Parts: sequence; C-alpha cells; structure tokens
Amino acid sequence: MDKKRYFLELAYKGSKYHGWQLQTNAHTVQEEVNAALSLILRQRIETMGSGRTDTGVHAKQQFIHFDFPGSLEKKEFLRRVNGVLPKDIAAYDIREAKADAHARFDARWRSYKYYITQRKNPFDVELSWHYFNKLDVSTMNKASGLLLEFSNFECFSKKKTDVNHFECEIKEAFWEQKGHQLIFNITANRFLRGMVRAVVGTLVQIGEGKLDLKGFREILESKNREMAGASVPPYGLYLCRISYPENIFI
Repeated sequence: MDKKRYFLELAYKGSKYHGWQLQTNAHTVQEEVNAALSLILRQRIETMGSGRTDTGVHAKQQFIHFDFPGSLEKKEFLRRVNGVLPKDIAAYDIREAKADAHARFDARWRSYKYYITQRKNPFDVELSWHYFNKLDVSTMNKASGLLLEFSNFECFSKKKTDVNHFECEIKEAFWEQKGHQLIFNITANRFLRGMVRAVVGTLVQIGEGKLDLKGFREILESKNREMAGASVPPYGLYLCRISYPENIFI
C-alpha cells in the first residue's frame, strides 16, 4: 500500500521541553509527538516540523508532516492522539497532503508573537516576560517599521548556525498594547536562530531610550550581532501561525 502524507496541526506549552526538535540527551516536543503517533499507528513514525522552536518557547500553531500507509478518520484519530499526548501538547487538525508536500519547505509565512507583562501576574508565569520598566511603544513601533526596509538580519542571528544565508522577507512587524500587556507581532517567510528574541531585546532598548532610531538602523546595516541588544527570555515567545498554499493539500 502506498504511503499517504498527512499534515498535523499542533499546539504546545514549551516550558518543560528543550525545544521542538529531537535531541540525544534532552526532552523535546518532537520526541513526545513521535512516540504518541508511533503508539497509535502501531509503527515507527517520524515527523518533520514547519520549523524549530527553542527551549521554553511555546506554539499556538505548529504544523508537522508524517507518512502512513492508510486512511485516517479525523475525529477518531484526534481523539486518540490527544488521549496519549501529554497535557501540554494538543493536536487540533489533520489533513491529507500531496506526496511531495513539506511542512518546512512549503510554508510561505511564519508569524510569532512576544508577550511582555508590565504588572506582576501570577497567571503569566512562564507564559510572558514580566518587565516593569516604562517603554515608549510609539518609538518602538517606528523602529519595527524599519525592519521591513531590510532583508539581511545577520545582526539578530545566533553566531553558531548552519544556515547558508541571513536573508529574510519580513511582511509585518508591530507592537500592540492591551492593558498591562505589550505584544510584539512579526511575520516573515523565514526566521534565523534566536532572531525574534534578539529583535525584541533591541526594540526594548529603544523603548527605554537607550537607543535611537538612527542607532537601530546602524545595527541593521552592521550585520554584527554584538551591536544588537541581548536576547529576551524564551518563555514570552509564541509561534502563532504558519501559512501554506492550499494546493499542497488533497
């Protein structure tokens, strides 16, 4: 029987995991998902994610693909897989895709949000960065707009990375304020390792008045990670949306 390719939509709280991707000596989300699928489908299942999330980072929407030689009834499959997955990982939807569809390479846009809480909130522990300094959101938004003028973001990338280039197309980047919460929104075709957390850390410097717009532009032009701000904590970061062309699905 020919194998069929399936796309599975997931969400997870990343607090207890060393990121998405399998590692030899660390507990990861992918490890739990592979184990659950292999148990339910009674054969070894290996998955491919739309992208990596680092230790402590969450996902409101993550897509994976896997191959299986048979038809899956959505409602029953999701009921079974959610019964096996840990409480901090959920499966929301499953769709059959074309045999060559790829969760990582076919993704057109990826969207992240970073949450900052400016008032102590026990219900946001490990889910938002508690940061109480006053921030100039208007100027932070002006700086965010500058990101759309650039395509090389080496200045925000971790140094030890295996990418071939540092080019990214950013479609949107902006801050919004909801009460005591600040949310940074960014959408791009791809992201570099540590990129969003470094961007947020640098924009916070602008919000504090420690860096101006001219200085921010100079950082972008420098391609030098040492000129940019420190990375903010991982637990405020969420992978929120992955967009695919509809024609990859059956």
